[in-house]
Amino acid sequence: MSTVLAEKPGSSDVADKDYQFEDNPILARQKLQESNARSYPRRIPLALKRGRGIHVEDVEGRTFIDCLAGAGTLALGHNHPVVIDAIRQVLDDELPLHTLDLSTPVKDRFVQDLFAVLPPAFAKQAKIQFTGPTGTDAVEAALKLVRIATGRSTVIAFQGGYHGMSQGALSLMGNLKAKTPLGALLSQGVQFMPFPYDYRCPFGLGGQQGVDVNLRYLDNLLNDPESGVQPPAAVIVEVVQGEGGVIPAADAWLRGVREITARAGVAMIVDEIQTGFGRTGKLFAFEHASIVPDVVVLSKAIGGSLPLSVMVYRDWLDTWQPGAHAGTFRGNQMAMAAGSAVIRYIESENLVQHAADMGQRLREHLQGLQRHTPQLGDVRGRGLMLGVEIVDPNGKPDVLGHPPVDPALASRIQRECLKRGVIIELGGRHGSVVRFLPPLIITAQQIDEVARIFARALAAALG
Repeated sequence: MSTVLAEKPGSSDVADKDYQFEDNPILARQKLQESNARSYPRRIPLALKRGRGIHVEDVEGRTFIDCLAGAGTLALGHNHPVVIDAIRQVLDDELPLHTLDLSTPVKDRFVQDLFAVLPPAFAKQAKIQFTGPTGTDAVEAALKLVRIATGRSTVIAFQGGYHGMSQGALSLMGNLKAKTPLGALLSQGVQFMPFPYDYRCPFGLGGQQGVDVNLRYLDNLLNDPESGVQPPAAVIVEVVQGEGGVIPAADAWLRGVREITARAGVAMIVDEIQTGFGRTGKLFAFEHASIVPDVVVLSKAIGGSLPLSVMVYRDWLDTWQPGAHAGTFRGNQMAMAAGSAVIRYIESENLVQHAADMGQRLREHLQGLQRHTPQLGDVRGRGLMLGVEIVDPNGKPDVLGHPPVDPALASRIQRECLKRGVIIELGGRHGSVVRFLPPLIITAQQIDEVARIFARALAAALG
């Protein structure tokens, strides 16, 4: 399947007037009837009717390479045969589709498959809690778990972090846009720390020096009796901040956080909702730093495209009582079957290494563009989770000499990519980071095609 919007060799760029994506009755009804809170359709105004692999087709018959992939949910792309077969088998076997938290052979197999791929040092002392089918509910469960186990009420989160949109999880979010209209949140016991954002280091240092200062700050916060910060129940962190702008934490920083929290008796929660299952070139992103967290929250890719969310944690935390965290939709058998199929396929096809290789290939393409395009301020990420920070090279530089962000240009680049048949998303401060999250099955040839289309879209956006 080829992208019909990609230019043919030698053809001119597509003009804006040729593709008015919003001129569709389905989109018109969506705009009229759906909530003002809808988000993706404002930037990606498509009505989709079919998907296979890395491609989707809209109701107008146009085909796109999907480099959003359900915000990282579709590890194997759309309608992968092993996922479809697993779902059909559940239906053919007449399994109960809704089981609360009662066990079934499918659920047991999923748990065994998941535990088999967890790092052994973590798996041997792990417990699992199935939560409501969203990542944010796994985060809510994690907050309950650590507070009950430690008897403490506060949590340390990081600037730029994203952990969900429920009120408890929202209190952990760095972005102010979604929080400010609410005024006081239900949970106020959150202390924010700077994240090691190397390109725009909050300490104005960058590199190893920025990492060292960041860790000293955290260590002092947890151990200074005059810090004004109560001992927290936990620290929650993303190994690579996704919505925050595809910002990877240095391995040395993660190891330092683990050492500091362990000494202070503070649980370390790692949010792997977007990074889990091979996305970063490791099955779990925390494996890059060779650490053992206390809690890992997982969703998105673990359900094989269907809603599923779990929390896996070390057994010393398992002090809460029966019913401490419940929810009706915790027993989705089709999602568990699909999740097992995804785990086994990722392992059998060595997709973790493939994601690392394809991510490096795309990174090299982007860095090649960066060398002669000053508007591409920073190319970063891990595996097939990459971001490009778009900047204004004529603006006033910051203390590290980096120019300011250019969200208007980032938006134009996204639009030009869409016109040419590639779906990408924006994130980061002021929506200035172009994000790539293609399915892990993307081939080298398809990576090259994405890069070619991105280059043409960039040229068009720059005018």
